[in-house]
Amino acid sequence: MNFFQKIVFFLIAFVPFALSAQTSVDLDSEFGGRISVGIDKKIQKGLHVSLDEELRLDDNFKSVNRLQMNFGVDYKLMQHIKLGIGYSLINPYDMTENAFSDAKHRIVFSATGIVRYGQWRFALKEQFQLTHRTGSFNEYQNPRNALTLKSRLSAKYNYSERFAPYVFVEFRSVLNAPVVVASYDGTNYLTSLGSKIGDAGWFLDGFSGNYLNRIRLGVGAQIKFDVHNGLNICLLLDRVSDKIVDANAEGTKLKSYTKETGFVGQIGVGYVYSF
Repeated sequence: MNFFQKIVFFLIAFVPFALSAQTSVDLDSEFGGRISVGIDKKIQKGLHVSLDEELRLDDNFKSVNRLQMNFGVDYKLMQHIKLGIGYSLINPYDMTENAFSDAKHRIVFSATGIVRYGQWRFALKEQFQLTHRTGSFNEYQNPRNALTLKSRLSAKYNYSERFAPYVFVEFRSVLNAPVVVASYDGTNYLTSLGSKIGDAGWFLDGFSGNYLNRIRLGVGAQIKFDVHNGLNICLLLDRVSDKIVDANAEGTKLKSYTKETGFVGQIGVGYVYSF
């Protein structure tokens, strides 16, 4: 074995590394929709409570994605700052079972900075989410509690009391992605020092990874028919990148580690009754 071969052997056998060489997969473009009905109650000046029910469709409007109930409280702390807290009950639809199952519980905290200039309203919103999974799932692939951070920069033009178009860009980051450590030769996962016993040398080094997994562009308009009834119409264009771990339930074999990237478009229509 020459010197070069020894170096290669050492790197493969004794230096497992986080899988930066995961397989990349480009997904086909997909469109979906969101339909919601909700209420918004003004408790006092600057304090609002909201509740809505939302149905989401995907697979080019061919299938149900989820049914989601959202409850929120927003408080205007001062002229330029608004704080919010919310809870969502998410009921994913299982196509194989033809039923809603394994509900998720989401807690949301948000802070929004607001600047007004004439009829324009500019806002920067930071939103932290914790989503708790129920039911049984492979804990070598996903954490029980998923953490994400959203940053949204928006501009709204109050054309009149009844019509306000808007545009925004949003970045979503996964804060506790799985950290996969494995030896990889470009084709196969190889047995390496420190790995779990199994067909592929790898181990899960916790859920401390983070990465940007979605960039969203949104355009839409808020329409008020009268003092109580309003409609929100929007078009969402997403560039999504998800890192997917596929391992057996015992954590002894890494089947694949892929980065799935694709484009998702959604049309949203929401009715709100304010009082």
